[in-house]
Amino acid sequence: MLVASAMFAVMGSFVKLATEHDASLPQIVLFRGLPSVVLLLIWARAGKLPVMPTAWRPHLLRNLAGVTSMWLGFYAISHLPLATATSLTYTAPLFIAGWILATGATHRDPVCIAAVALGFLGVVGVLRPSLSIEQLLPALMGLAAGCLAAIAMMQIRALGKLGEPEWLTVLIFSVFVCLSSMVGMLVGKWGQADLIGWLALSGIGATGLFGQLALTRAFGLGSALLSAALQYATIIFAALIGIWFWNEPLDTIAIIGVALVISAGLLSIWRTIQKPATG
Repeated sequence: MLVASAMFAVMGSFVKLATEHDASLPQIVLFRGLPSVVLLLIWARAGKLPVMPTAWRPHLLRNLAGVTSMWLGFYAISHLPLATATSLTYTAPLFIAGWILATGATHRDPVCIAAVALGFLGVVGVLRPSLSIEQLLPALMGLAAGCLAAIAMMQIRALGKLGEPEWLTVLIFSVFVCLSSMVGMLVGKWGQADLIGWLALSGIGATGLFGQLALTRAFGLGSALLSAALQYATIIFAALIGIWFWNEPLDTIAIIGVALVISAGLLSIWRTIQKPATG
């Protein structure tokens, strides 16, 4: 999960960079999915592995939510400061915890739930936006991306329980991503990216592939609550990247928020070691 968090934070920075260098949103989405499709198909063919899933329904639900979440999240990243947009799109763990509490899908460990809540307080501290009217729509889209990402993550867990290989889940997701980008190009445009823009687009594909593989394995085989808590680390990485490359410094409240995020992750790790999660 930590590897996935780092990869997605870097991917977000590439999305922002590509947008600044005139790449269009459909173009960004295409480059997010295409490298994964090509490389995973080559790898599967070399290993003579089947590329048909055992069950289509969980994949369809996962991709409907996941692809929509990606579009909304990329839009938020391209119109908001990197740490702010990442904080909004990574509210997914809060929705996951709420779902678990509402359905009783796993053991309601109060310590793990408290860790997720603590992490969300950290998100609020890092976020702390003063939104203008122009930023309101991207912010709402970022929150919607977080909600849909929660649905996608729970479907990833269902696929893991079915024994679906991580690489196949990522491959099918990437195919849906590419198909959605083609639809976007029919109503949008092909961007006029310069050299830096093209390099950023390539970076989106590479970091997205490795991040998705790590995410799928974490949620498919690990504890849902622990993975949710550790996912908050993406916000820390994104905040640091924002400081270094976009001169978006954190104030005192945001720094406290980062500390809360780290504390939530450590608390979850400690609790999982002391009492392994049943979910």
